[in-house]
Amino acid sequence: MILKVNDVSKHFRGVKAVNGASFHVEEGEIVGVIGPNGAGKTTLFNLISGSLPVTSGTIEFNGENITNQKAYLLCQKGIGRTYQVVKPFGGISVLENVMVGAFNRHNSREKAVENSLKVLKRVGLYEKRNQIGNSLTLADKKRLEVAKALATEPKLLLLDEVMAGLNPTEVKEILPLITELRASGITIVIIEHLMEVVMTTCDRIVVVHHGVKIAEGTPKEISNNPEVIKAYLGEEVSYA
Repeated sequence: MILKVNDVSKHFRGVKAVNGASFHVEEGEIVGVIGPNGAGKTTLFNLISGSLPVTSGTIEFNGENITNQKAYLLCQKGIGRTYQVVKPFGGISVLENVMVGAFNRHNSREKAVENSLKVLKRVGLYEKRNQIGNSLTLADKKRLEVAKALATEPKLLLLDEVMAGLNPTEVKEILPLITELRASGITIVIIEHLMEVVMTTCDRIVVVHHGVKIAEGTPKEISNNPEVIKAYLGEEVSYA
């Protein structure tokens, strides 16, 4: 087990953004986290990655209690993440953007460049390595967001809506990257609103609503769960 979230809560004064959430992730899995807007999904990522302190409960990574450790320490330990709103370092090149992440592992510029170029080839941005970050299309900015996280060499990668705003063609182009990352040994937790993506790529799915986990199971189990249908899907959906 690479990640264990134990009865974790996050309160903002009177607002319970996450309320007693518990779930686990096995090494090598792709686990989806779904729920309506405002359900607490990104807040959960912020707690796991150290961007926000936990109000109560514990988080374990590779058997270690990492609750409320600093984000940079968790990154060094192997937790990488993307952000829902892509914000590349606009005034520097795509390569230099990725190098920022690479310096998490490498002290020399030469090694950071070498590893960043490998990452850019992996995500399909090698040919655009000298472009300025802000000049990329939304789809390429999403790829850059993944590249920046990959450059930190994560064991666990938290993907926050990496396909939001993309058209169907762009989604189909980025999907193989997700499965390739898992095949390379990276464990993935993904927040995504595109149900087709979640249902076809995830081994298990965790459903949150008003900060509470209301269901957990395989894609088939989740798609036929009455509570999920009522809270999120809106109608019964059948998946092979």
